Amino acid sequence: MKIYFNRKHLFKEIDYPDRYRKKNLFKTVSIIFGVILGFLILLKPFEVNTSQQKVNYFFICCLHALLPAVIIYFYFTLLNYFRAKYAENQSWSLPSEYAHVGISLLFTGIVSFLIRDFIYFNQDNWTWHYLWEEVRNCFVAGILLYFLMRMAMFYFESKKDTSLIFQFTPLDLKSQNNSGNTLIYVKTQVKQDDFTLDPNDLLFAKADGNYIEITTCNNNQLNIELKRISLTQFESQLLFNRNFFRCHRAFLVNMCYIKNVTGKSQGLMLSFDHTADQVPVSRAQLVAFNALYQELLLTPSSSPSY
Repeated sequence: MKIYFNRKHLFKEIDYPDRYRKKNLFKTVSIIFGVILGFLILLKPFEVNTSQQKVNYFFICCLHALLPAVIIYFYFTLLNYFRAKYAENQSWSLPSEYAHVGISLLFTGIVSFLIRDFIYFNQDNWTWHYLWEEVRNCFVAGILLYFLMRMAMFYFESKKDTSLIFQFTPLDLKSQNNSGNTLIYVKTQVKQDDFTLDPNDLLFAKADGNYIEITTCNNNQLNIELKRISLTQFESQLLFNRNFFRCHRAFLVNMCYIKNVTGKSQGLMLSFDHTADQVPVSRAQLVAFNALYQELLLTPSSSPSY
């Protein structure tokens, strides 16, 4: 039997995982704490010399479970801050995740070494041997638990009901196309780059670093422009219009111009008239996308307020 390694799949850009986002981070580290604590108490994976312990073994287990949870919490909190401030649309892939997890494990091993004097009677606590041992143990146990937890998360996520759209009907545009003067003034970080836009012409916007690529269609004429503004800043100025949806970390789409939807529970692809380009809907946004589509489908004649 031959096993083929797909390098492109490994380095494929994916959405920044929800488990590391601010809203879910505390839940993630709580699970990590519980899993590690149970692992240490029930299995005792490493050699334990009770004669060298200054404190109760259960307390030591709690401490070793708490350390990675706290370190991961503060590490990804800091990472989220820098991603939001400097690299909002920075790509994310499996190697990126493995690298950040590895750095977290390294920090955990170093801190575990630094606290040895508080929990063990051993004159050799401050030696390179024990530094290597703590770091090694963190990587051995951490990598094992990481992949076990990933497998568990994949299993439970696959069981979720994503309520996918099996029959897609394009939304009614008549009322929106007759809404009159709808120009909005879009503010950027640099005043001279501010611009006006008719949101009724917008098909979708794509993040491109600190810029966005805006695809519009007016009188059946496709136009693509590059604007100096982040996708999040652009999205915040369109919140008054419920027809726009952030379907992916790098895309914002006008729901009323979608002509076809293809895909499955791993993600959808949206198609439009006048362009062969397609827009992805990330797996994390499937339920929200479907909910908004169903809402707009039930009220197709309601035009946006400008």
